Amino acid sequence: MSALDTQVAGDHYSKLRIQPIKFIHENELDFFQGNIIKYATRHKSKNGADDLRKVIHYAQLALELQYGEKA
Repeated sequence: MSALDTQVAGDHYSKLRIQPIKFIHENELDFFQGNIIKYATRHKSKNGADDLRKVIHYAQLALELQYGEKA
């Protein structure tokens, strides 16, 4: 059994055709990109608007820490 077959606390990722962790890994995304993907894919089935706010926050963090731009 693969670790990808198991999800702790909920099924919001396992219901997707491609799990965010697999997409993130296969595309060698960084921490900011990974979190943006994770929260964007789960917002409808987990935390709604709060998850979309997290997407925005991680994008702002990436702008500041990777590009020196403050929002």
